[in-house]
Amino acid sequence: MFSKSNLLATLVATIVMFFLGYLIWGLATVDFFTEHTIVNAMKEVPDLGIIALANLIASFILSTLYSKWARGHHSLGQGFEFGAWIGALVGLGSGLIAYATMSLMDMTGHIVEAVLDIVFYGIIGAIIALIYQKTAAKS
Repeated sequence: MFSKSNLLATLVATIVMFFLGYLIWGLATVDFFTEHTIVNAMKEVPDLGIIALANLIASFILSTLYSKWARGHHSLGQGFEFGAWIGALVGLGSGLIAYATMSLMDMTGHIVEAVLDIVFYGIIGAIIALIYQKTAAKS
């Protein structure tokens, strides 16, 4: 669980999650989500320290799960597939429950969020797989 591959994948994935998340949700899609927001529950100034901590925790969990899921066979495609499944769980599973129980966004906002989650976590999964592939013990 605390292997060199896992810790390095966690570190790199944390950094990518933080900056890619900012690029996607903090810059590229702000106007779109503003248009599809029903109730704005966003803080005026987000707590970047807590966001970084959350990314670290999520990256460690994703990396640990990936290592068990991959069973020693690492590729970008397999990592993207792993991450995309996580993104579907988050985006579609939790997203549709949020739509059914809260008035945060309209359905279009939730569907776009789900697609973004699938791609975002797919990229994170591919990065984790790449780190595992490059740090795997040579046989």
